[in-house]
Amino acid sequence: MTLASNSTVFKMDLGPLNPVWAELILGLVLFALTFLILAKGILPKIRRTLDEREDAIDGGTERADDLRSEATQIREQYEAELAEARHEAARIRSKAVEEGSVAIAAARAEGNAERESIIAAGSAKIAEERAAAERELNADVDAWAHALAARIVGEPVGADRG
Repeated sequence: MTLASNSTVFKMDLGPLNPVWAELILGLVLFALTFLILAKGILPKIRRTLDEREDAIDGGTERADDLRSEATQIREQYEAELAEARHEAARIRSKAVEEGSVAIAAARAEGNAERESIIAAGSAKIAEERAAAERELNADVDAWAHALAARIVGEPVGADRG
């Protein structure tokens, strides 16, 4: 019993709870060995995996936020360009309407001038032909009047008498 009592840590009798030096040292050595294996081998791998997971989650969120802000920027730029294009289209449309109105007015004026010149030329030609027809008819009117009067009266009248 001296060996058992010398190998105990406490001098009082604690029964089965009284630790033995050999068991205490063996427990400490095994604890240190287990701690080293965990601290040097397993825990760094777990920490690395957790860091990668955290980076994937946080980095993914950050990348998503970056992409979202970039998409917002691109959308704003697109909307600005679209507004500018609409403005440009409205300006071109307005210019085309103005040019069309000017072209229509010019064509109308040209058409009116051409119509007036055609009417004037036609009126002049009609007047000329009428004057020629009147001259031609006036030359023959006396002869026809005498011939008609002679038919009605039954005797030669005027210039035909002689």
